[in-house]
Amino acid sequence: MINKKVKNVQEALKGVKDNMTLMLGGFGLCGIPENAILELVNLNVKDVTCISNNAGVDDFGLGLLLQNKQIKKMISSYVGENDEFERQMLSGELEVELTPQGTLAEKCRAAQAGFPAFYTPAGYGTEVAEGKETREFVGKMYVLEPAFKADFAFVKAWKGDAAGNLVFKGTSRNFNPNMCGAAKITVVEVEELVEVGALDPNHIHIPGIFVQRIFQGTNYEKRIEQRTVRQKK
Repeated sequence: MINKKVKNVQEALKGVKDNMTLMLGGFGLCGIPENAILELVNLNVKDVTCISNNAGVDDFGLGLLLQNKQIKKMISSYVGENDEFERQMLSGELEVELTPQGTLAEKCRAAQAGFPAFYTPAGYGTEVAEGKETREFVGKMYVLEPAFKADFAFVKAWKGDAAGNLVFKGTSRNFNPNMCGAAKITVVEVEELVEVGALDPNHIHIPGIFVQRIFQGTNYEKRIEQRTVRQKK
């Protein structure tokens, strides 16, 4: 049996260096790899490019890396909850590549599937398409988008086994599954690490072939960006 389990986050992140391109799963603050992000802070890697749906908030998620000036470039689709991100972007300290959300997901999935690029109608006629190849298909214009190239993908799953088979929960399925296998090394942290055979094969979302390292995560905060509740009458 192939065993991809590592004992902790420190072992899981071996090989991470300055100037690398890193994928980080999650949607907003939902399903982000909290343990991996904290370890990146501890490693103090510099000048990294981060591919993520969002940039966290000021004191949580990727916001911690931004505070430490560890990120050189952010490739994201939504960045509206982070004041430090705004400050660094407007001052020119941070390079930013805003990407349509569906395109961001597909650039991950294309890398996962081994496709170098794909055509999409999203962004045609806007700044997103500037300098890119365009082509007409059945009377509609499309933009050629390259797949991502990343050194590490950091993913958060609900359950996983030592072979790397994964089950995701709820909204965390938006980007985490697409990032599995989309980088040279995929590192997965799970809320519950189970024995091989404990997961129902019919419920597995990502097979272990897309995973290189997996470990049991700890101390998840699972923050909510905007908590909205009904007013008492």
